[in-house]
Amino acid sequence: MTQKTVGFVGLGDMGLGMAGNLIKNGFPVIGYDLRDERMAMLEEAGGQRTGGCAEIGGKADAVFVMVLNGAQAFQVVAGPGGLLETLKPGATIIVSATISPAEVCAVEAAADAKGVHLIDTPVSGGLGGAQGGTLTLMAAGKAAVLDENRPVLEAVSAKIFHVGEDIGAGQTVKGALQILIGTTFAGIFESMVLGAKAGVKGETLFNVIASTGVSSPLFENCAKLILDRKFEGTGSHIATMHKDLGLSLAMGRENGVPLFTAGSAFQLFQAGISAFPDGDNWTIVKVLEHIAGTEVKW
Repeated sequence: MTQKTVGFVGLGDMGLGMAGNLIKNGFPVIGYDLRDERMAMLEEAGGQRTGGCAEIGGKADAVFVMVLNGAQAFQVVAGPGGLLETLKPGATIIVSATISPAEVCAVEAAADAKGVHLIDTPVSGGLGGAQGGTLTLMAAGKAAVLDENRPVLEAVSAKIFHVGEDIGAGQTVKGALQILIGTTFAGIFESMVLGAKAGVKGETLFNVIASTGVSSPLFENCAKLILDRKFEGTGSHIATMHKDLGLSLAMGRENGVPLFTAGSAFQLFQAGISAFPDGDNWTIVKVLEHIAGTEVKW
């Protein structure tokens, strides 16, 4: 089988990590990002920069779309100069961005009209997973399309779950997952600040919680970053979780499901992004510290 040429639109921290693993697995990768420095980083990793989405579409067999939101995803695929201007029928668009189910369905409708396949597969695993090729994929789409593109998907992931053939199912599963992740973050922030305010050393809090049934890689990574006071440049920008929780709450409204804890977590992230728009998720702890008059430290 001829090796697929893979396109990549959106070369942020996650996108560059994923593109790098495609390159390491022998795939020719062509990419585009609005920022020239990100395309230079792709070239340094062994990929090829392009002049835009239409150029990628004319050369690629499969294209990852890893942008911030649904409007960007639709523009990249179906807007002027988008992928569909040049993608050949039978090619595949892989939407790995986290957007709403309705938004990915709109992208799929435009692709289907041109005979182009689509896989709806948001990812989980953060920057470490993107760089290490260990992401979890929640893939929705026709089984035959997934099978055809499985080597491409396996190059960026450790686990691929086929969550259904209906486009939008991948985004739905991601929305449910983000509720649990976002509310878990909120619980970590509050527990660490409470302990600090009451006079308990951060090291004690960390060691005790890490030895209990609620410990997880998520807790250990989050707590260490808080204790080390690393609030920017860690690969988990607060804007992403803020956006994702907003999507989850919208899904709740659309499906008639009350989301009490998700709503509270969203407001905590709103406070964090309002106070520290350039921070990462853990920067929210500084909002709580300010209110409580304390600081979480080792």
